[in-house]
Amino acid sequence: MADTAKDLILFDGVCNLCESTVLFIIKRDRDARFQFCSLQSGTARQILDEHQHASDPLASVLLLSDGELYAKSRAALRIAKNLDGAWPVLYYLFFWVPALIGDRIYDFIGNRRYKWFGMKDACWIPGNETQQRFIDN
Repeated sequence: MADTAKDLILFDGVCNLCESTVLFIIKRDRDARFQFCSLQSGTARQILDEHQHASDPLASVLLLSDGELYAKSRAALRIAKNLDGAWPVLYYLFFWVPALIGDRIYDFIGNRRYKWFGMKDACWIPGNETQQRFIDN
């Protein structure tokens, strides 16, 4: 399982947008705060069961941080808050937006991500330089 000191991002392993997002995060996470896990993995299923997350997990990026599971816009904002550079500004600009509104925007994009960005036949496998940041591949 993930190092308890690190936050774990659960992502759709066959989604091209999700893969690009993971690579984006890795480049802006110099301290390697985040680890990653495909939502299609056994580890992800175990985490979702432990947190009684019943909604469609493939419809969202999820963040496990300090024992709390965050989804959709709340997960995205918490991730942005911990990236290098100016990305934390997004958190401070949008944290006040109610989750209901943020999640609707998130869902609008998420529900079209395969159509707009495509998908793979199998889960993406990270390269050697980043593989240690991924669990349960």
